[in-house]
Amino acid sequence: MKQYRTGARRLAAALLAGASVFVLAPTAGAAQATGAAGATGAAGFAGPSWPGAKVRPEQLQQGLDALTGEGGASAATGELRQDGRVVWRGTSGVGDLATGEPAPVDGAFRAGSITKTFLATVVLQLVGEGRVGLDEPIERYLPGVVPNGSAITVRQVMNHTAGLYDYTQDPRFAYDTEADQRRLLDQDRWRTWSASELIAIGLSHPPYFPPGQGWQYSNTDYLLIGELVEKVTGHDWRSEVRGRVIRPLGLHRTSLPGTATGIPGPHSHGYLQLSDGPADVTEFNTSVAGASGELISSNDDLARFDAALLGGRLLAPAQLAQMTTTVPADVQPPTDYGLGLMKLKLSCGNVWGHPGGIYGYTTYLFGDRAGRRQVSVSANPYDQAKGAALTPAAVALVDLAFCGPAGS
Repeated sequence: MKQYRTGARRLAAALLAGASVFVLAPTAGAAQATGAAGATGAAGFAGPSWPGAKVRPEQLQQGLDALTGEGGASAATGELRQDGRVVWRGTSGVGDLATGEPAPVDGAFRAGSITKTFLATVVLQLVGEGRVGLDEPIERYLPGVVPNGSAITVRQVMNHTAGLYDYTQDPRFAYDTEADQRRLLDQDRWRTWSASELIAIGLSHPPYFPPGQGWQYSNTDYLLIGELVEKVTGHDWRSEVRGRVIRPLGLHRTSLPGTATGIPGPHSHGYLQLSDGPADVTEFNTSVAGASGELISSNDDLARFDAALLGGRLLAPAQLAQMTTTVPADVQPPTDYGLGLMKLKLSCGNVWGHPGGIYGYTTYLFGDRAGRRQVSVSANPYDQAKGAALTPAAVALVDLAFCGPAGS
C-alpha cells in the first residue's frame, strides 16, 4: 500500500496542526518511583523468559527522566501494570512552573487522540449488535455528508485509508509563529467549534488519494465516526462512550469535557514557550478536537482501559479481531493501524494502543495483545529545541517496559 505523507500525523505529532508549538525548556525534575516492577514474575508477553519481567523500577524511572531531560518536557508521569496490579509509578519534572510543584504522579491530563480508541470501541460494540457494518458505505449512515461517500466504507474511515483530508492541516489551525501562538492563547483556544464546522473544513479540501489506495492519518475521519454513532444510536457520541466504556470500567478520572476548558483534579500544567517565557495553555476548549481528541484521563485509567479492551472485556472476539486487523502506517516509529488502535513494533514484539497529543500534552498508551501488561506515559512538551527527542525517548521507555534493558 503506497504511503502518502502530505501533512501526515506521526506518533510524535500533536492532535492539532502546528506541532512546533510544543515549545519546551529544561526542567528541574522531582523524580519518584513506587512499587516493584516485575513482581508478578513471568508476564506472558513472549513466554516465561520474557525479558520485560526483569526491568527494575529505577530503570523505568531513568527512562521517564529522559522525557524531562533530553526530551525537554516540563513534566512526565508513567505507570506500568501487570495482571491488574500497578507494579510501577513514576513522576519527573515540574507540574507547575509558577510554583515549582512536582508533577502529580496520579494526575489527570489531556489524552488527545486516545479518544479514537474509546470511540472505536463503541463502534465495534455496535457492529456486534448488528447496527453498524464495517464494510458498508459511510453514505448509508451519513447520507450526503461525505463526497464519494458511497465508495468509502466505515472500515476505511476508521483505519485512515479513506483518503479524507485532515482538517487540522487547514491553514486556519496552523500556529507556526509566535504571533500565531499568542492568538491561540488569547482568542482561539476559547472558541467553540461544532463537528459539522470542522468536518466541512476537512471535506473542503481534495482527498489525499482514492478510497483504499493509501494510508493517511486524518482527524476528520473520527469526527465523522462520532456523527455516525449519533445517527445510529440517537445519542451523542460522548453519551455512548460514557455509558458503554467509562462508567462500566469505573474510570473516575476520565471525562469528555466538550466545551469545558479546565482539567478536573490534580494535574500538570501544559505550556507554550514564548520569547518572554512559558505561557500556560492548560485551559482549553477542546471542541476543536471533539471526537478525534478531547479525552481527559489519567495513566491509571488508561492502563485499565487498555487491559479491559485487549483482555476481551469490552468486545467479543470477532470484533476485537476486526479492531486488530491492521494496514501499514508509519515507518518510524514502526506502526500499523487497525480500527482506532495502533500496533507498535518493539525490539521484542508488538504492543497495541494509541498515542495522543494536544497543545501542552502528549500521551502514549500501549499494552500486550493478551491484556496482561500495560504502560501509560504522559508528558508535557515544553523545550522546542529538544522536542524532536521526546517521542523517541517515550518509545524507548515503552520498549524498556515490555522488553527489558538492552542485552538482558
